[in-house]
Amino acid sequence: MGTLQVESRFKKYRYEAQMPKKPTIHKRTTLTNTGIFNIEQMDLEFSNGATRQYQRIVGSDQGAVLVVPMLDPETLLLIREYAAGMHRYELCFPKGHIEAGEGRVEAANREIQEEIGYAARDLQAITSVTVAPGYLYHTTHIVLARDLYPQRLPGDEPEPIETLPWKLSEFDQLLAQEEFTEARSIAALYIIRDWLANN
Repeated sequence: MGTLQVESRFKKYRYEAQMPKKPTIHKRTTLTNTGIFNIEQMDLEFSNGATRQYQRIVGSDQGAVLVVPMLDPETLLLIREYAAGMHRYELCFPKGHIEAGEGRVEAANREIQEEIGYAARDLQAITSVTVAPGYLYHTTHIVLARDLYPQRLPGDEPEPIETLPWKLSEFDQLLAQEEFTEARSIAALYIIRDWLANN
């Protein structure tokens, strides 16, 4: 039987049990490459001898950052930007890919300068999350940015991004917004709220 361990830094709970052996990948075949994502097929053999072909979308090994910028101890900064997947505008936190040679914190500081026109003196990588891990190989690192000061870098967005301040005390009202649906931003909101309450 496994044991329940508590890590004091962020109160992460991890059930340590006998982990199953990962399937053996016998072959990986690229089906198409979009320039951003690689769609590949994997020929797998499971520990019980069963074989299957799985397909997955592969992002970069570095992943991406999602930044929760705090203008002051009570105020978050959100952005409203076009989301092509849903063909609508979404409220969310600034985010973007980690470029070659960058760490998570450096990427986070670059992204907020490009998207909201602020840099941060205090950046902390809090945790990492995945979305749809059954078919998407991609990790998003959640970074808290505090002690902001105005500084802008040119970005690659096709139009100016709207920045919206939001009081952390209006947590429930934000969750009720019809345009605040992105799972990573919702997860980050909960994670940062709890992290701030315990640190």
